[in-house]
Amino acid sequence: MADGNYLYQFRLIMIGQSTVGKSSLLRQFKEGEYFPDISLTVGVDFHAKMIKVNGHSIKLQLWDTAGQDRFRAIVKAYYRNAVGGLLVFDITNRESFASLDDWYEEVMKYAEPHKPVFVLVGNKDDQSRQRQVTKEEGLQFAKSHNMDYIETSAKSGHNVEETFQRLSGRILQMVNSGEIKVEDGWDGVKRGEPLLGAGKKGAYRDNSYDSTVSLERDRRYQSSERKCCGRN
Repeated sequence: MADGNYLYQFRLIMIGQSTVGKSSLLRQFKEGEYFPDISLTVGVDFHAKMIKVNGHSIKLQLWDTAGQDRFRAIVKAYYRNAVGGLLVFDITNRESFASLDDWYEEVMKYAEPHKPVFVLVGNKDDQSRQRQVTKEEGLQFAKSHNMDYIETSAKSGHNVEETFQRLSGRILQMVNSGEIKVEDGWDGVKRGEPLLGAGKKGAYRDNSYDSTVSLERDRRYQSSERKCCGRN
């Protein structure tokens, strides 16, 4: 779906240990392809995609966060403005499942004014013969943290679209019920800007761009600009 008019924009984050497949899930969702040699995320990468939720056009801002410990301080800065996200582990990696509580507690500590809505994702279900975490364990963790659980494969595309649809649908329901409020100064949820002279009610303009950026690359650019132009 090409970018255009939308009802709301949701800012979502993807968190979890390094190598669980967050970036691959995102690329499969956005481009419909699997990239086996995808590089590790450096800092935070940004993507955007338009989807239909209950007949409404919703724009998703997707922040793919690095899972390495050395980037945790950078990643924390992105928790505040997220309305929801995917908490991802690898079903073939027990350690990635054991680390979920640390990731969840950290994001809940720094997120405001609303606590993000999460879906727990057990990725790499195409490798079920190497499974180290049972489906029952995933369901129990999700239930104890009031979130849905779904198993996916970034390689085959299994349940990838469904994961983002389920998360976005729940957020939209909470926005409509008033549990989540659109607030000035918070980027978690934004309304689309009404089109001037559109001639019909409910038409909105997309003011955002669809691109992929690296936080580290952006910081290097800003640093070089300061050196060049004497800015600080």
